Amino acid sequence: MTAIEEHADPTAVLLELLDLSDADGAHTDEEIFVGVSEKQPRGRVFGGQVLAQSVIAAQRTVEPDRPIHSMHGYFLRAGDADLPITFGVERLRDGRSFSARRTHAYQNGMPILSMIASFQTPADGLEHQEDFPDGIPDPETLPSTADLLGKVDHPVAKHMAYHRPFDVRHVQDALYIQAKGERQAVNAVWMKTKGPLPDDQGLHRAALAFGSDYTLLEPILRQHGVSWVTPGMSVASLDHAMWWHRPVRVDDWLLYVQSSPSASGARGLAVGKIFNRNRELVATVAQEGMIRIPE
Repeated sequence: MTAIEEHADPTAVLLELLDLSDADGAHTDEEIFVGVSEKQPRGRVFGGQVLAQSVIAAQRTVEPDRPIHSMHGYFLRAGDADLPITFGVERLRDGRSFSARRTHAYQNGMPILSMIASFQTPADGLEHQEDFPDGIPDPETLPSTADLLGKVDHPVAKHMAYHRPFDVRHVQDALYIQAKGERQAVNAVWMKTKGPLPDDQGLHRAALAFGSDYTLLEPILRQHGVSWVTPGMSVASLDHAMWWHRPVRVDDWLLYVQSSPSASGARGLAVGKIFNRNRELVATVAQEGMIRIPE
């Protein structure tokens, strides 16, 4: 099982990444699945990919009428995009309404991610949400990543422009190459998959975990006038938490509104809220990242 080469159809790649294979778990306490990665210019597994695959693995052990509603994961080691990833799922609990699962992602026998996820049978109850923000331009009026990076002759820029499965469009000036505009700890992007996905809510929720790792640390960078190409900067995701509030489709535009309440100790915290075009809050995300910038 080898890494997936860059493909003309990024949506097909996403579907292949989320199509895990069953494996023999007879000698472990875990149910075992195996996935592959897409080749990356820097050779490291994209964090959103392993999150989404861990969600898929956990979902495989839960009744389909119990969608995932939350997960909390820690990135423990960088993953090698040229190697397969083994996912071990432990059944922690199956109650009348909720199920809990622990998923570990392994390479070379070592965990690269540890995640606990919870699933719930749909139920009625109290309901409210934060308001959709004012003054947001429509995604069709904003430049795509391909518009911004397509002419840059660098493998990372080409990958981001053409091979990521999500079309990501910044509401503020993008931070890919330079940091322009007001320094404030906020960021917002529209995003959706580049092609349609099957009508499988579990697949859409896992794909949203994939996309939720894009741009989430950018409010920290924007506050300090820092772009992604700052010389010597080192950035890594440390953990990732996510709550799904309502059914979602990732093949239609979603607004990802992000902020950062704090940065200190070479770590920054970011929080994101994801709305659909009907102005419904479909998910909330939080992530802490390591950000080191040379003196």
